[in-house]
Amino acid sequence: MELRQLEYLVAVVEEASFTRAAARLHVTQPGVSSQIRQLERELGQPLLDRSGRTVRPTEVGATVLEYARSALASVAGARLAVDEYTGLLRGHVAVGTVTLAPALDLPGLLASFHRRHPAVDLSLRESGSDELAAAVTAGRLDAAVLAPARTPPPGVELQIIADEPLVAAVSRDDPYARSGRDRLMLTELADRTLITFTHTTGTRGVIDAACAAAGFRPRIAFEASDPGVLARLAAHGMGTAILPEPIARDHPEELHVLSLDPAVRGRLALAWRSAETESPAARAFLSHARTALTTTALTTTALTAAALTTRAMTTTVSE
Repeated sequence: MELRQLEYLVAVVEEASFTRAAARLHVTQPGVSSQIRQLERELGQPLLDRSGRTVRPTEVGATVLEYARSALASVAGARLAVDEYTGLLRGHVAVGTVTLAPALDLPGLLASFHRRHPAVDLSLRESGSDELAAAVTAGRLDAAVLAPARTPPPGVELQIIADEPLVAAVSRDDPYARSGRDRLMLTELADRTLITFTHTTGTRGVIDAACAAAGFRPRIAFEASDPGVLARLAAHGMGTAILPEPIARDHPEELHVLSLDPAVRGRLALAWRSAETESPAARAFLSHARTALTTTALTTTALTAAALTTRAMTTTVSE
């Protein structure tokens, strides 16, 4: 029995396919099949059920799978222990993110961590908040920047890194803009065509809950995960966009912004599993990210406050 065979077995079960497992392992599919058949002959039992459209472990295979994962984890742990002893951090850290505002420099965070730990492999994937939270819970991601739902999933911890009011944004030709209104009752959105985030975002969940509390179901015509797309749709007069205030106010020539009453807030958070990870690389990244994103959040909040103060002063002088 070889470690390589155990690695192939785990990959085939997790991918439910010999072809996908081979692609993941960067080997040929016949090579994966041959090694697993050899393992089955050695153990004297079939480990995989190949009769369906997807490959599944047999009852014996499911039992062996637990030992295979344990053996692979032990080997990885031994290697990491040696690396820690020699002062070299190795491993892989998987990070997820929603579409981000430019103020949050996640690429810069990844780059600074890479400079500090060049032997750690990093990967980044973009998805919706619900999918990212599920991936963190399942251990497919070590950390994710997401818009949290009102109630975080069990087993996930959050560090809020941005907390901004959501506002309504309309084109400069909209009657609300021409009237000079700067505040909108939430119930007034019931008769409006809305432009907002997709169902996969935590911010959308906050918006839906606020509308439900106000006694109506929003009429949403356009959905996107990128707030810039929402802003451009509103600027073209396609409806009323619900956006984080800093993003809406970044388009002063195209959009008229109205505060919502009662206030609705959108948040961005760093998420990770509550249970401490066994990976030193992931622990080091979390420590780095939590410190860096705290600084970023404070800086972003200060810049936003300064910008709003400047606008208020400008309005007062012009009046």
